Amino acid sequence: MKKTGIKVKIMLMTTAAMFLLTATIGAIGYFMFDSKVLDSYIKYAEMVVNCANTNFAYNQMGDMIVRREMGEKYYDVRKALNDLKDDSDIKYLYAVFFDDIDDIYSLRYAINGKSTAERNAGIPYSYMNDPCEKEGYEDSLLMLFREAILLNDEEVRYKESDTKQYGRLVTCYQVIRDSKGEAVGIIAADIDANQITADIMTYLRIVVITAIVITVIIVCIFLNRIDSYITGPVDEIARSTDDFVKQMKENVQPEELIFNKPKIRVQDEILVLTEGVESLTSGVKTYMENLRSVTTEKERIGAELSVANHIQADMLPRIFPPFPDRTEFDLYATMTPAKEVGGDFYDFFLVDDDHLGLVMADVSGKGVPAALFMVIAKTLIKNRALLGGTPSEVLSYANEQLCEGNEAELFVTVWFAIIEISTGKGVAANAGHEHPAVRHADGDWELAVYKHSPAVATMEGMSFKEHEFQLQKGDSLFVYTDGVTEATNANDELFGNDRLLHALNRDKSDDPTVFLKNVRADIDEFVGEAPQFDDITMLGLHWNK
Repeated sequence: MKKTGIKVKIMLMTTAAMFLLTATIGAIGYFMFDSKVLDSYIKYAEMVVNCANTNFAYNQMGDMIVRREMGEKYYDVRKALNDLKDDSDIKYLYAVFFDDIDDIYSLRYAINGKSTAERNAGIPYSYMNDPCEKEGYEDSLLMLFREAILLNDEEVRYKESDTKQYGRLVTCYQVIRDSKGEAVGIIAADIDANQITADIMTYLRIVVITAIVITVIIVCIFLNRIDSYITGPVDEIARSTDDFVKQMKENVQPEELIFNKPKIRVQDEILVLTEGVESLTSGVKTYMENLRSVTTEKERIGAELSVANHIQADMLPRIFPPFPDRTEFDLYATMTPAKEVGGDFYDFFLVDDDHLGLVMADVSGKGVPAALFMVIAKTLIKNRALLGGTPSEVLSYANEQLCEGNEAELFVTVWFAIIEISTGKGVAANAGHEHPAVRHADGDWELAVYKHSPAVATMEGMSFKEHEFQLQKGDSLFVYTDGVTEATNANDELFGNDRLLHALNRDKSDDPTVFLKNVRADIDEFVGEAPQFDDITMLGLHWNK
């Protein structure tokens, strides 16, 4: 090969090596720059949060949150937040609180601030007791908010989140206290981390351009010497790395991957690069091993949840008509869980030849814990009912059993009725559950509203009020869980009682199968593409006798 050809080859190889080195340096610089910029933003946000919280303390914002009212100084606080937004580079500045500290999804706004530009653009404020956006907060951030309130934390904390609604944010937060010094809410400032990324990309562009210029200079000056000191070793590194990648493409097991470290004779940056690549390959092996373990565990959990879903579905009566030889009534029920397993359940059974038991219940929480609690509650209620007794006695027994050892503090709302088949007389106990809907023959559907008792498993020693009712020929009954009325569309609107009654009344069929399907069709149309937030469970009864 001619001398000029060798020089061109060396130049190209040297350039490739320098680009590889530049990539390594750029990666290191990226993370260092990211850390420093993020620290600066966080310190800035901490100052804003402290300033806002000082204003809150002066204007007794904590007491407004306790009362859930906008006091006379509420708009003074709003103006102070607006001024802070105008004087700072904060994306969002707001205060929130939990309507129910045990429910992280009960987060509500207390107040927020808008910059002059945002106000001119017509972006609306959030006011006291406005519900927070469901897609706006990661569960992990909500848990940190709750923990800070429960611990009455005095420090300013921060958390990086990647939300569906607002993108990548870094949230600095501190608890808000009332005049008694008790933590009642959270003041938070969100930093737009996308801007940090843009600053880093500017930095990387400078690094790349600088590296290219330096590479050209080095190639021109050291063209005749570069092969021995850089090109050759880098070529060896490339071959070892390529061999490592080929092993990965051939699906070699992580523990069997081999990186043949090149023998470098000089003690310079090339050695550092070699060790960096070796460390990278070691990290890749570790990552692949961890990924395999996580994937295996995820598949196992998925399989177990699938089995749990089938087991739960099998526990609920699904054969209709359930009592083919009983012509006094028609009965139909459905349950659609929001997750793999749900906390809702329904049940119906013959207590004896002349008494029909109906159950509609909703366990607090979601997922596996609620499903396990549901199994126990369903079993206790049915088994005790079959031994005889009023709905109040049955629920009192279930309450005592469920309160025992209930460290998770779960509870269940229950509507339980026993109907005398020969007369249509019924007795129901409502433990914190939704109001049933009733339609008398040839009439409209309406809610049967009466005073509730507390939910089952909230406190030991409770008694449950009973409500008597009478079913006549042609009457219908519809019971359900709050997943029906609280089904939410993309605009955070609830399905509600009015839409429920409209769905029932638009086709006054006597067939429970029909009016349950009508309700579900209206829910699906109302919700649209919004995700299902809660279990949807319904039971319908038509009285023929």
